[in-house]
Amino acid sequence: MQKDFFSYQAQTTKFAAGFEVDKAVGSYIFGTDGKKYLDFVAGVSANTLGHSHPKVVEAIKEQADKYLHVMVYGEYAQEKPVALCKLLAEATPEPLEITYLVNSGAEAIDGSLKLAKRYTGREEIISFKDSYHGNTHGALSVSGNEFHKREFRPLLPMVSFIEFNNEKDFDKITEKTACVILETIQGAAGFLVPDNDYLIKLKKRCEDVGALLILDEIQPGFGRTGKLFSFEHYGVVPDILVMGKGMGGGVPVGAFMSSKEIMDSLSHSPKLGHITTFGGNPLIAASSYATLKEVLESGLMDLVGEKEKLFRELLVHPKIRNVNGRGLMLAVNLGSPEYTLDVAKKCMEKGLIVFWQLYRNEYLRISPPLTISEGEIREGCRIILDVLNEN
Repeated sequence: MQKDFFSYQAQTTKFAAGFEVDKAVGSYIFGTDGKKYLDFVAGVSANTLGHSHPKVVEAIKEQADKYLHVMVYGEYAQEKPVALCKLLAEATPEPLEITYLVNSGAEAIDGSLKLAKRYTGREEIISFKDSYHGNTHGALSVSGNEFHKREFRPLLPMVSFIEFNNEKDFDKITEKTACVILETIQGAAGFLVPDNDYLIKLKKRCEDVGALLILDEIQPGFGRTGKLFSFEHYGVVPDILVMGKGMGGGVPVGAFMSSKEIMDSLSHSPKLGHITTFGGNPLIAASSYATLKEVLESGLMDLVGEKEKLFRELLVHPKIRNVNGRGLMLAVNLGSPEYTLDVAKKCMEKGLIVFWQLYRNEYLRISPPLTISEGEIREGCRIILDVLNEN
């Protein structure tokens, strides 16, 4: 299988692991080599409830027995997509009330940018240095790392970049600005969190000039920080909320959410302001609904703070410079990209899956399922410390 993987499936790097997967259950992935591997990555924050959660699997099976795709998005009323959107509206603060379901976080970013430009009638977009929003042309255009985008230019025009947590840049947000888009917690840059009421001040600036605030919660959303969405920690509500990754419990999904007034602008002048064939797919919606319901009702979010605390207590070592992030979204600074990649490789050999940050390879990614147990946290951290001691 590994030989065919490298022969026939397109690769994104020259050093893919090619790990042969047999099955995955709970916090573990089982290889065809017969070994089990504790998963501290959760599909890059996508497997909110771990692997093959029984409620998610059952929801998918039930929907598969009824019907799969029946019509393009927005035409037919289907039970699970409707229930998912209603539950999201009930679980989020005003004025968030209506959801557009799409196929990925990157598509949701593109849709949110179109929505902001259509509603405001403006063209300028403000994003952030070192931000990451996805790899479609639109999402890449508002991502803030030039090395990762320069070979794909030209990209969207009229996009400017300011510095995260720097209030002095607010004067670049003007009456010409359609929207300001940022990750509530910067992901690829090393899980950087907003400080000093930064988001409150940013929202005020947007309101003063009539720009919309788009918050990208693709990674920190769905309980990963101890709240359903991480903006709830910081005293703001976005005009447009973008979600994905952990929303589906392991299936591909994305969405953007706003007030009915704002979202309605995609339905006219011209109609079909955003269209998608498979957005709102009932199978995906069933999985997403089961995931959201479990996150809201299980009490898992209440345990995130204690699990973060345990990680921080255990991950103390002379080779660990600092730990960024919040909740179960942590980045461990090991000093250099080369060393971090080597540590990740050695951890895998000992049965632990860890990864690294896209822009800041010196940071080791820790983003396990919300369902991870105290014992599993201790087991994984012991492996990390053993590798640090041996190398």
